[in-house]
Amino acid sequence: MKLYDCQMAPNPRRARIFLHEKNIDVEKVEHDIMGGETTQETFLNFNAWGTLPVLELDNGVTIRETPCIYRYIEDIQPQPNLLGTSPEETAEIGSWERFAELQGLAAIGDVFRNQMEQMSGRGVTGSAKIDQVPALIDRGRVRAKWFFEQIDKRLADSEYLGSNRYTAADITAQCAIDFGNAVGVPVPESFANIGRWLKAVSARPSATA
Repeated sequence: MKLYDCQMAPNPRRARIFLHEKNIDVEKVEHDIMGGETTQETFLNFNAWGTLPVLELDNGVTIRETPCIYRYIEDIQPQPNLLGTSPEETAEIGSWERFAELQGLAAIGDVFRNQMEQMSGRGVTGSAKIDQVPALIDRGRVRAKWFFEQIDKRLADSEYLGSNRYTAADITAQCAIDFGNAVGVPVPESFANIGRWLKAVSARPSATA
């Protein structure tokens, strides 16, 4: 298998961490999102959506979107389990994983994409040519603060986000929060539960994947 990757981007990192937790080593093919490589014809002929990561299987089939990569890898290698072992746990992990993506990564992504000169004409992820909207910077910061509040409340009652153990929900939230810290949307120090949890997940070997 090959993972079409970008080291600086949070979504490919989600896939790398998941693969590392599963002890699956794949070839990684680096692409430069900031430099516009994923908007070029060569890449779009491979993935018309212009997004990363993409997992290419040995038979040539490609899997786009990180949650779909999660699902495929969990199916072919069920242990250690990262998506749930019962219908109830799977639903709970899935809801927090989706929350971390839609309310965390998306909000922080709005701040990042709408303020970076290199992202001009690329206000959203992918190949669609959409102008930046400066108003989304402030809105993204407000959304991110609400995301942090909800995560911190959850972590006051639970060691991990989606279950009583490390799962895909933690991976996505971890990548969202680390990306926010890197691009100027940091977690306020007052959110001590996030601080405790982030220290724990950052100590896992997969955090450096």
